[in-house]
Amino acid sequence: MSHVPAADRYDKLEYRRAGDSGLDLPPFSFGLWQKFGTDYPYDTQREIILHAFDLGITHFDNADRYGPPHRAAQRVFGRVLAQDLAAHRDELILSTKAGNPIGPSPYHKGSSRKSLLTSLDNSLRDLGTDHVDIFYSHRYDPTTPLEETAGALASAVQQGKALYIGISNYPPEPAAEIAGLLRRAGVALLVHQPRYSLFDRRPEHDGLLDLAARHGFGLVVYSPLAQGLLTDKYLNGIPTGARAQNSTFLKPDVIDDTYRRRATALDKIAAERGQSLAQLALQWVLRQPQVTSALIGASSTWQLDHNVKALDFPPFTADELARIDEHGVHGTGLRR
Repeated sequence: MSHVPAADRYDKLEYRRAGDSGLDLPPFSFGLWQKFGTDYPYDTQREIILHAFDLGITHFDNADRYGPPHRAAQRVFGRVLAQDLAAHRDELILSTKAGNPIGPSPYHKGSSRKSLLTSLDNSLRDLGTDHVDIFYSHRYDPTTPLEETAGALASAVQQGKALYIGISNYPPEPAAEIAGLLRRAGVALLVHQPRYSLFDRRPEHDGLLDLAARHGFGLVVYSPLAQGLLTDKYLNGIPTGARAQNSTFLKPDVIDDTYRRRATALDKIAAERGQSLAQLALQWVLRQPQVTSALIGASSTWQLDHNVKALDFPPFTADELARIDEHGVHGTGLRR
């Protein structure tokens, strides 16, 4: 039976404007990066997606690479869209990305016109929709002229296959350049998707926050919980079945004494505020005015509810921010 969304779903979150655009996004966007491949039960995936929508999360972030196998996450969402959310397509912000390798073919990687636009057509097929709301270049490709990449992205909008354009994982210099190229093509850069957390503070250090303000694009940040390091999961070691035992993105060797000391100190600050470490970490990234939305995933509806409640706590005091800065050290837990 088709899902009936919660009637009060738009009363629960305060939406935020993406840069200088006219588009509002929820403070939390839902990412299908992990746990939405064929290795997880579809019924659980469907339940989580629909619960996110009931909470007022309208932005669902995908990519051709997400799975496993590649493209599987888009097909999962396409199935939920067809079964439950088709009548609400105009209320959804669907995004996808292309450019990261998805196969051995030279046309299954990189940011050439061929690779980007072919992937977009395949993603529309996977999702079962005639357009996405945001189409991203997934990463900077130094082997392709930025003019070609920008031209392909602009074409996606001009052809009606995307409403807005984003970039992801771009260093500041090419990000500034492609923002200018897109503007001259009549297609403003809506958002940049970098990694940002208390343990990965590159957007502060490399000038990306300032660049976003200067060029008028928003930031949709991913890994705000540092692959689970900014939760209580690893404070006392690595539990059985945890992501650190079998993940490409989180290795056991980063869960060392230095990590535990810093995470424990942050957990203590969070407890003093009556919140969890995860809620503190999410609230911390959202305090930046350039951050439009933080991408979160979930393996259960409880986890989703818990993380969204990060919005319910009072702002940080200057003293709390100073203490958080002391322990939220860039590079903690990053892969070696």
